Amino acid sequence: MGRGIAEEALVLVRRRLCDPNFIFSLFSDSSDSNYSKLKFIVSSSVTEACNNSILLLGPRGCGKIAVLDLVLEDLLKEYPEMITVIKLNGLLHCDDNCALKEIARQLCIEHELMFSKMASFDDNSQFMIAMLRECGLAHKTVIFILDEFDLFAQGKQRLLYSLLDAMQSVTSQAVVIGVSCRLDADQLLEKRVRSRFSHRKLLFHPPSKDDIQRLLKHILQLPTDSTLPHDYVTKFNSKISSILADKRFMEVVDKLSDSDSTFSNLIRFLFCAVNLIDLKSGFITLENFKSALSTLHRQTKLDCLNDCSNLEFYIMVCMRRLEAKEQESYNFNSLMSEYNKVHDTFRLQNFDYYSRSVCLRAFEHLLDRQLIEFSDKGHNQSIEFRSVKLLVSPYELHQGLKINRPSILGKLME
Repeated sequence: MGRGIAEEALVLVRRRLCDPNFIFSLFSDSSDSNYSKLKFIVSSSVTEACNNSILLLGPRGCGKIAVLDLVLEDLLKEYPEMITVIKLNGLLHCDDNCALKEIARQLCIEHELMFSKMASFDDNSQFMIAMLRECGLAHKTVIFILDEFDLFAQGKQRLLYSLLDAMQSVTSQAVVIGVSCRLDADQLLEKRVRSRFSHRKLLFHPPSKDDIQRLLKHILQLPTDSTLPHDYVTKFNSKISSILADKRFMEVVDKLSDSDSTFSNLIRFLFCAVNLIDLKSGFITLENFKSALSTLHRQTKLDCLNDCSNLEFYIMVCMRRLEAKEQESYNFNSLMSEYNKVHDTFRLQNFDYYSRSVCLRAFEHLLDRQLIEFSDKGHNQSIEFRSVKLLVSPYELHQGLKINRPSILGKLME
């Protein structure tokens, strides 16, 4: 198998993974999909010259913006002279003055007008109302995209009120689309703003197992009408189908979904797996997917634990024992008492007894590596007297103890 053919296939799959429109076009055929529902609402507003508002809600990484961009791209092709898109982001434009100024700026660019940086809030508000009226008379719909919508709902909400109030006019023709990861975003609105909102909501969910299977085939299987050799495409697709049907692969996908079941995490996983393809063979294997999962699930705390000394592990085990005894707060002195008690009780063999000053240096090293931290604000107190807490979970500590550590430390954890 030539490296050139494998590299061409790799580039094709990577291009798909970097194209949200290709990924979410798979779900555009269903009449029950969010794509279809959103497109119907927005296209109805354009063709019937009416105002509308809608919220796209769901966890981050579930494709809200990707589906919205796909809908806007299709509508701009269908109605190229009838739509103006204004985009705002709550992280950048949560200030009402800044947001209205940005709306005025984008409207001026769209309609080739002069933009005044010195205009006040009222000036920009009047300009927006006038532009909505002119666009309505010209049968042109203005679509306002408010990403991070919940951030616009903070403070006095003057922007939202001005925007929704302007849409009450018979001559205006606009659509407001809010995008938020907060499912209660509409409840953040003031009464005067909520009364002008149409309360339409589309909920975006992580993909189901069936959706994941369809998506994997959609992305990974090569097109038969490509420039790649037909025999290679057939064999590549056959191997993909056999991997997707393998129970071991489904276990990998289940582990991935258990930690993060969003589209964005799935795409990252596929990108890692595709990058591990052996260019000599030219085919993706089950081992590539397993390695990709290990890469995504790499735990930085475990990496830090690998560099810890036995004494540092001993101190963390003592902290874990104190927590198991439901001791809510403890400091270095408490740890030393536990350290001495454990050493005397179990009479540890092949384990040196360290002095208090050596233990204190190990304790400070754990603080520097952020494996433990102070739980109080007593900056004037000595380190020995300040309360601390363990930042390593029992599972991570168990995993760290399995790697070339004295077995007695593992027994002390039980």
